[in-house]
Amino acid sequence: MINRMIFRIFRPFLVSNLLLLLFFSAKSDDLRVGASAVKITPPLGVPLAGQYYDRGATAVHDDLYAKAMVIEKNGVKVAIVSCDLVDIGKDLVPAARRLAMKSTGIPEDHIMISATHSHTGPVIPSPGNINSSQGSVPEILTAYMAKLPGLISESIKQANENLKPAIIAGGLGHEETISFNRRFFMTDGTVGWNPGKMNPMIIKPAGPIDPDVSVLYAETADGVPVSTYVNFALHLDITGGLEISADMPYTLAKILGEVKSQNMITMFTQGCCGNINHINVKTAEEQSGNAEAERIGTVLAGEVIRTCTRLKPLTVGTISVSSEIVSLPLAVISTAELPWAREITSKYGKPDAAPFMDMVKAFKILEINDRKGKALEAEIQVIALGDSCAIVSLPGEVFTELGMYIKSRSPYPFTIVEELANVSVDYVPDMKACIEGNYEPISARCAPGSGELLAKKAIEMLWELKKN
Repeated sequence: MINRMIFRIFRPFLVSNLLLLLFFSAKSDDLRVGASAVKITPPLGVPLAGQYYDRGATAVHDDLYAKAMVIEKNGVKVAIVSCDLVDIGKDLVPAARRLAMKSTGIPEDHIMISATHSHTGPVIPSPGNINSSQGSVPEILTAYMAKLPGLISESIKQANENLKPAIIAGGLGHEETISFNRRFFMTDGTVGWNPGKMNPMIIKPAGPIDPDVSVLYAETADGVPVSTYVNFALHLDITGGLEISADMPYTLAKILGEVKSQNMITMFTQGCCGNINHINVKTAEEQSGNAEAERIGTVLAGEVIRTCTRLKPLTVGTISVSSEIVSLPLAVISTAELPWAREITSKYGKPDAAPFMDMVKAFKILEINDRKGKALEAEIQVIALGDSCAIVSLPGEVFTELGMYIKSRSPYPFTIVEELANVSVDYVPDMKACIEGNYEPISARCAPGSGELLAKKAIEMLWELKKN
């Protein structure tokens, strides 16, 4: 009912927008776009991600996908991939890139792979994360991970095979009712993290949200929808429970498919949301579960549909790509705390086996110790579509202030920033948050100031690419 109502309301605007795009189709030249979706749903029983205790999947609410969009201009190809996963493991992206390059010829550094951050997808084991630290990666997860690079590369392969003459249009929406900064100034002088609904000690949020809803829409020269790319900053831990689910993006894709075309691929990528979630502390209403994910997805879909009425065709004369590795210094730990950290992590597996913040700190200490002083390698990638649009990808869960700063300093009028791309380096707070403390700085493997290093380098890369 909701979906049909949205369609009736916005159909006139969608038709007029389609005519506008067709008017510009003569400018498509040799720009080609292809998209695909490949199912990556793990088997039941696989451990679910995002918590400091074991959760085995008992059912599938909706399937997970690797969704790819390949764009080609003048023989230059790029691939943008979004996976319904909590993050991207250290070994996952290189393997998927290698396989995709063999099957498509797309250079590895022209392939951008990110995660939506669904907490109801599988654990992604990598050196230092929870399951790997315990040496307890179950066989069912090991077998799944062995197949995953091939599935991701297959999505790129299929998108490449689907390339057709096309146009791309972009637009910027605004949505501020479904995302909230989860850090708060408290009456006791501290900065609280998820301090609870209706907490009388809350003064105000300790930071902003990013209300930008970035939309890239592609259709063939004869008006057939190909893909809609949506970027929005909202931490995905809405559904919860033990059912496998893509969370909110499932509803987003479902509604946009009903409005545009069931064959259109809807891709969701995360904006910088390391300190953003869906919890409104000013209401006592429950805000978790599939119904809440559907509500939030519907609201976001509505703003995407509204944004589609004011899309502007992109003039993609050339496609430019830049990729650099930035070394991030490690957070400082005390080796004297190693015995304590090992004792705490030995209790991993059950809810409330140890205080939550103790578990967070303990795993951080052990992972940093295991690195033996080796800095974190963080890849920053930029894909520029002509002179007006650029997509920046950053690793890890990046604070929203950093993403907003990059966009404000970019020479490209329409700049999109994805987080959790190409590899995960855990949380990347800004310097202010590192001074304030609490969960994200406690969890962060990188040293204070690392977020500013990433932002500075991303801005430099954007300007360098623009000059060339």
